[in-house]
Amino acid sequence: MTRRTALITGASRGLGLALARLLARDGWQLVIDARDGDALAAGAAGLGDRVEAVAGDVADPRHRAGLARAVAAAGGLDLLVHNASTLGTVPLPPLADQPVDELADAFAVNVLAPLALTQAVLPALRACGGSVLAITSDAATEAYPGWGGYGMTKAALEQLSAVLAVEEPSLRVWWADPGEMNTAMLRAAGEDADSAPPPEHAAAALLRLVSERPPSGRHRVSDLAASQ
Repeated sequence: MTRRTALITGASRGLGLALARLLARDGWQLVIDARDGDALAAGAAGLGDRVEAVAGDVADPRHRAGLARAVAAAGGLDLLVHNASTLGTVPLPPLADQPVDELADAFAVNVLAPLALTQAVLPALRACGGSVLAITSDAATEAYPGWGGYGMTKAALEQLSAVLAVEEPSLRVWWADPGEMNTAMLRAAGEDADSAPPPEHAAAALLRLVSERPPSGRHRVSDLAASQ
């Protein structure tokens, strides 16, 4: 079996961990990260022996360098998943009250870190003809009160992904909206997370995307699931 390696950020819980579990069952070698080292270690414990867990903040250049070293040690990179994300200011404020310094921090995590990490591992992705999957949100394209700051970061992530797809035609670049999920992030946003589908639902649709490797572009999990 050909060795396939994926780097997934924000993989200690929620969608990142759910996708990591599915990829591990499918035989992938994994490099995963999250800020909470204890939660990351607990998640990694159920992923078998082909996983390298690197705790840290993806916005930290030293941590990104550590992830790049882990990718090099793994022998290549077939899939980069930008899943780590922050809501920014909570409770979610209207734009009139959005602290600009906190919005800058959100851009650092949701936009600049994915760009810098992509730059760090791009040679490995090119060598494998790999794929980049950026987790976005309907807040990037819809106007929801209170979601302006977060939505701006996701809109920027989508544009980053679209340009990367044009500039790197040998790669597959997808930006995918998972829809609402029963996650700590949705709960922190003040939404009814308990009524939302579990992240495993979205992860299964994203695994199909990764496996079938359609052309670069934007996808919604609801559409991927409906076409099964």
